[in-house]
Amino acid sequence: MASTVVAVGLTIAAAGFAGRYVLQTMKHMEPQVKQAIRSLPKCAFSGGYYRGGFEPKMTKREAALILGVSPTANKGKIRDAHRRIMLLNHPDKDGKKIAYCIPLYDLSRSRFEKKSFSC
Repeated sequence: MASTVVAVGLTIAAAGFAGRYVLQTMKHMEPQVKQAIRSLPKCAFSGGYYRGGFEPKMTKREAALILGVSPTANKGKIRDAHRRIMLLNHPDKDGKKIAYCIPLYDLSRSRFEKKSFSC
């Protein structure tokens, strides 16, 4: 019984010292972590979706930003991006999702298939 109490006490002490060491190490690494976060692209934290205003006539660049693909993306990547966004925003999946954005995603996809498209 006494050996169990001693073992538990030593384990708790070891965990405490390890936690203290990690916290002290993190304090010294804070500037490096902040620098690494600043060097990441802005879209890494924004979810990769376009949140800007829209032009009267949708451009290929704007359509690419909405879908989250490159303006020179192939049809497979465009189809996959459109499907992913449509599944995330499907009104049957969650009633709180905004269904009025779905036509915008369709317009973005069709912009890649057609030469010009007016909204």
